Amino acid sequence: MKPQHLPAWDRPVLQSVVAAVRDSRHVATNPAAVERVAEWMAYEPFSPPQGGPEAPFDWGREPDGVIDAVMLKASLDFAFTDFATGAKFETEYLGRMWSDSEAMYGCLHRAWSAGVPVLDGEYLAGVAVDDLDRIFAGSVTMPMLDDRAAILNDIGAALVDRYQGRFHRFLRGCAPAMYAGGEGLLERLVIEFPRFDDHSEYHGETVVFHKLAQLALWSLHLSVGPGGGVVIGDLDGMTAFADYVVPMALELMQVLEYTEQLEGRIAAGEVVPRDSDEEIEIRAHSLYATALLTEAINRRRSPERALIIPQVDYRLWSTYHAAAHPHHLTRTVMY
Repeated sequence: MKPQHLPAWDRPVLQSVVAAVRDSRHVATNPAAVERVAEWMAYEPFSPPQGGPEAPFDWGREPDGVIDAVMLKASLDFAFTDFATGAKFETEYLGRMWSDSEAMYGCLHRAWSAGVPVLDGEYLAGVAVDDLDRIFAGSVTMPMLDDRAAILNDIGAALVDRYQGRFHRFLRGCAPAMYAGGEGLLERLVIEFPRFDDHSEYHGETVVFHKLAQLALWSLHLSVGPGGGVVIGDLDGMTAFADYVVPMALELMQVLEYTEQLEGRIAAGEVVPRDSDEEIEIRAHSLYATALLTEAINRRRSPERALIIPQVDYRLWSTYHAAAHPHHLTRTVMY
């Protein structure tokens, strides 16, 4: 069922989605569409985002501060669409409008620039909903503020207790890989900070997504990298980041196919419950289809121009994250 060209197929996340893909009743991956999209996408340049996803905002020259900022963003990188109206969270900052995840990150940078110690664990451990409401001033009230405050309180307490209040001290103590016999960055992150432990149960099988944990490490690779002391030796084992935007992009390209009923629910803005079969299948097929698409693209490129999955994920996300097209909505802190 799965070609073995990408190392990611042999890592826990992608391995875990195969059963859900096989048994899906609401979502399907169209292999012919994968090949059709690869036929034109393979010849795009796929230049990495300069400086990484954090590039628009300057967090200073010290790598440790950038690490702290990236990890803070990853902790809050979920739910930017108002569940009642469908309106996206936007904010104006630095002379332009920012949308969804970038808007959230801009708000954090604006607060930090004004002297709010948002990177400090002691501050995070005591931050309240009202504080976050002021920080995230935008076009709509930031969704799920209570959940965000609780997450930051837990993370802040853990950082103060074990890492002198800073995420970079955690990172510096991990092995330089996602997976390293329990000592890897991803392995330790999802255990020591449970908000990153993103998994679901599907018909008796555990399906692992780890969207925010993987996205955090990819962002650190791009924005800090080996020059700043962030070495991740197994990036080719990383998957796509199972969110709202990537499945929307794949569905628009006809790579993902939904049942008529599910398609209607999404179009109507109906919330798809967390851990429902439909939600798990959407996320599982997003990872599976993006891996297939990466392989199909690589078959059309020379070996020295081969891609890894996060590059294809970014191609999809960057093109469609502000698109005016309905995507599934799920009330969750995991994406």
